Amino acid sequence: MALLQAMRYYSLGIRFTRVLTDHGACYRSRRFRRLCRRLKLKHRRTKPYSPRTKGKAERFIQTALGEWAYARSYASSYQRGRHLPAWLHQYNWHRPHASLDYHPPVSRLGLSVNNLVGLNT
Repeated sequence: MALLQAMRYYSLGIRFTRVLTDHGACYRSRRFRRLCRRLKLKHRRTKPYSPRTKGKAERFIQTALGEWAYARSYASSYQRGRHLPAWLHQYNWHRPHASLDYHPPVSRLGLSVNNLVGLNT
């Protein structure tokens, strides 16, 4: 499940306490509810038609479309999908973000340089 994959990917000393989703059917399912309970996550939903709560997700989607999905021509969706992990790594570890004073998101974790070098593979 995508939630578990995301938690594994971002588990660099981050303690997860809640998850914010939209109102999609998959997030209203018993399966998702049980998973959140098992992981001890409080599930919050965005307010419908509220750009304020969805703004970061929408910005990420626009960035992904422009810098990964349509940034170059791919022979197939499979090939595009194979490039996603490398782009996510670039986005989280190396790409400067204006909202973070032009630092990458990983800089918010407070990891030492030694930790970063070991994890940045």
